[in-house]
Amino acid sequence: MRTLELVAYKRQDLGKKTAQKLRAEGLVPCVLYGGKENVHFAVPMILFRDLAYTPEVAQVNLNVEGTEYQCILQDLQFHPVSEIITHADFLELNEDKEVKMDVPVKFVGNSPGVQKGGKLVTKLRKAKVRALPKDMPEAIQVDISKLELGKSVKVSEIKAENFTILNNPLVTVATVSIPRALKSAQAQAAE
Repeated sequence: MRTLELVAYKRQDLGKKTAQKLRAEGLVPCVLYGGKENVHFAVPMILFRDLAYTPEVAQVNLNVEGTEYQCILQDLQFHPVSEIITHADFLELNEDKEVKMDVPVKFVGNSPGVQKGGKLVTKLRKAKVRALPKDMPEAIQVDISKLELGKSVKVSEIKAENFTILNNPLVTVATVSIPRALKSAQAQAAE
């Protein structure tokens, strides 16, 4: 899993008015939980670019005025109109405690169904995974090299090493759909 560095400043006052003032200054009010005590801090909004606006997962080295924490981004809240980040929650990592994260699904291989004219339709872009922090994958690799026309890959067919996939095993990850032109050609050939 990739690692990002965030520099933060402690928040002395908590509350709605203080949070609004921080947002006006270009800072995002945040909280870190999961450790011995909750830590309230603020991070410059520009630093969230590599963390929030990417499908990849990342571990965060959080530096709050000299004190360092290993954590992951747990939740983000956005303004409903302006899409500005209004709040962020971080979860402190513990080496012997499992965490849950949404991990992106990546496809490897070339599908014979796609080469015959089918279209690969992605049904599941992220999978919910539970693992120890050291075993958390950057992405889940799904092999589509045996996917023929009209066939699909289910969650139960994904090989999980040192982590558990929490999605329903019957959920479809990807399907190779048959285009209308190919369906009509097959129907004419059958007649």
